[in-house]
Amino acid sequence: MKAIVYTKYGPPDVLELKDVEKPAPKDNEVLIRVHATSVNFGDLLARNFKDISPGKFSMPLLFWFFAKMYFGFTKPKITILGNEFAGQIESAGKDVNLFKKGDQVFGYLGQNMGAYAEYLCMPEDGCVAIKPANMTYEEAAIVPYGAIMALNLLRKMNIQSGQKVLVNGASGGIGSAAVQIAKYFGAEVTGVCSAPRLEFVKSLGADKVIDYAKEDFTQSGETYDLIFDILGKSSFSGCKSSLKQNGRYLLASFKMKQLFQMLWTKMAGTKRVICALAIDKQEDLIFIKELIEAGKIKSFIDRRYLLEQTAEAHRYVDLGHKKGNVVITVEHNNKI
Repeated sequence: MKAIVYTKYGPPDVLELKDVEKPAPKDNEVLIRVHATSVNFGDLLARNFKDISPGKFSMPLLFWFFAKMYFGFTKPKITILGNEFAGQIESAGKDVNLFKKGDQVFGYLGQNMGAYAEYLCMPEDGCVAIKPANMTYEEAAIVPYGAIMALNLLRKMNIQSGQKVLVNGASGGIGSAAVQIAKYFGAEVTGVCSAPRLEFVKSLGADKVIDYAKEDFTQSGETYDLIFDILGKSSFSGCKSSLKQNGRYLLASFKMKQLFQMLWTKMAGTKRVICALAIDKQEDLIFIKELIEAGKIKSFIDRRYLLEQTAEAHRYVDLGHKKGNVVITVEHNNKI
């Protein structure tokens, strides 16, 4: 089968189209014929991990060390990237009960990666579910990563109808999902992003959008029940006056400093820092499918590339200009 392989860290040019052995499912696994995958933050990070120092890494030092051990210190241990996908089940192991041949599915592989290929295997109880009926393979392939992370983190906040939520970094994979999921929970949502992405964030359903280059939301006088900072671009000290009493400052990525702040604010004051990890679960993906079919979550494709153009797709995302998501289509040319 064809796959995009990389054997050294570096720029997009390290990604090469190669012939590799087609995987065979174990007794509890399904073999999935991949029709679409994506380029997201995790793919970029893993591709260039050699140059990611502890300071550049978005999590504490210990997390960086374990990630280095997992992905490889000097060269990749995992040679096929891609952590979200949509496709069709080609075969199933003898112990599989949840899926059958022909089922259209979508899913999230997490740090295991492997979706930049014509086929992949995963356990039937992994983060895989029947694809939303109202989405194409391409539309479904760009949903799991951001939606699972956003849903998992926002659920911990117990958002109530009418509360005010600000999403800082509202145009990325997690941020765009967070805007839509917070709206589903009944919140009044403000999205912060760059000027070229304002219309995109509005299309997600945000009640208000802020161009961070023109307006500092911490100086506006507005207060929020929840400030969700996706990439840690702000600080608790800077945002504290923008939080209501009992307000929460939620971080999707954090360092030791924020962990200590979380412990301190838990003991003193009413405004709290929350550092939380999201865990990908099959039941969450099934719930996301239901939200999609109910029209509560939509996916937005900025650009499409073929599998053999994956390096070009990475180059585009590296520029930081994307609006919406970048999808990679895997063409099979009717091969069996």
